[in-house]
Amino acid sequence: MNQSGRLHPLTIAIREMADIFGRMGFGIAYGPELEDEWHNFTALNVPPDHPSRDMQDTFWIKDQPGKVLRTHTSPVQIRYMEQQMKKGIEPPYRIIVPGKVFRNEATDATHEAQFYQLEGLAVGTDITLAHLKGTIEKFYREYLGERS
Repeated sequence: MNQSGRLHPLTIAIREMADIFGRMGFGIAYGPELEDEWHNFTALNVPPDHPSRDMQDTFWIKDQPGKVLRTHTSPVQIRYMEQQMKKGIEPPYRIIVPGKVFRNEATDATHEAQFYQLEGLAVGTDITLAHLKGTIEKFYREYLGERS
């Protein structure tokens, strides 16, 4: 059978990154792109008067007060930890969160209103900055090759 379609390069990149982190013991978490103000800002200690909450930086949904197009994937971390705690599952936690994010900003060669972000979360009493450094180094060696 002749196959005419192909995966989008972003899909390929996200899958490859997820595979690399998966081999390092990270799970993957997803969350809503339409987010509430509490998860997007308040739960992440963003002060009420912080500029990132302004209409010129965030896409607020007119007919849904308190709803935004998420400005980062960090709200998924909060949702993940809330879900784990409800299930009685205590840390350690290790996840990555890939996904679309939205910023209300002027577009140019280096800025766009919508882009993809991938972030990681590692929570535990025995996790140190050395673990962060090692994780980042291992990821880039595998993703970009040994000379990275």
